[in-house]
Amino acid sequence: MAHAFTAADATRHGANQLDLDTPEIRQARIDLAACFRVAARQGLEEGICNHFSALVPGFDDLFLVNPYGYAFREITASSLLICDFNGHVVAGEGQPEATAFYIHARIHKNVPRARVAFHTHMPYATALAMTEGDPLIFAGQTALKFYGRTTFDRDYRGLALDEHEGDRIAASVGDADIVFMKHHGVMVLGPTIAEAWDDLYYLERAAQVQCLALSTGRPVLSIDPAIAEAAYRQMREGDPESARLHLESVKRVLDAEEPGYRN
Repeated sequence: MAHAFTAADATRHGANQLDLDTPEIRQARIDLAACFRVAARQGLEEGICNHFSALVPGFDDLFLVNPYGYAFREITASSLLICDFNGHVVAGEGQPEATAFYIHARIHKNVPRARVAFHTHMPYATALAMTEGDPLIFAGQTALKFYGRTTFDRDYRGLALDEHEGDRIAASVGDADIVFMKHHGVMVLGPTIAEAWDDLYYLERAAQVQCLALSTGRPVLSIDPAIAEAAYRQMREGDPESARLHLESVKRVLDAEEPGYRN
């Protein structure tokens, strides 16, 4: 299912002059590696086909992404690649998976506010992307975290193996932070690694309880829009700090149980 990617010219001129070992970049590597590891623990990945990326601190045209061929639970801080928007690997061993490059490079380039992009085929959210109508029913409190923040890319065209499809996906984002991708999966966009992880986690939880509620066969009742909007605003007020603390808790657990992610 996954595809290898090869840039036409694998060398980026001037790459050796870039300082890609700053404390900020090192921390971004650690934080992103932690997200891969905890996502694996939560069953949010699918084989070697899903990908997380983040713009490199201090750069608007370079991004961190996982290398092709590795499961999420294998990722370490140092194994993450740094790529540019032309497909050159500026730092790291290996290449990105082809759809990882064509989706993430075009999103980071065309949607600059998306400093972080997490793409998965996580089961419950993906199941909702396969159904008729809008994926999320705003019937549970957790779902209200995403009230007014989602969009639905209904135009599935197969694998994203060229820039045109990457551009099309990026254009579908609009003002949303969460993109349900019809017949495919989800994309979570955020300003920080912590906020993207927080959204990814709670999105799958919201999708899971919705699937459970629907499985009862009883009507699922949406929350009154005025109350939903008010609750959403309450949640969003503290989201950045809550997300930061969420990721810090993840790293403490990993430090105790599998500290190799920091390597």
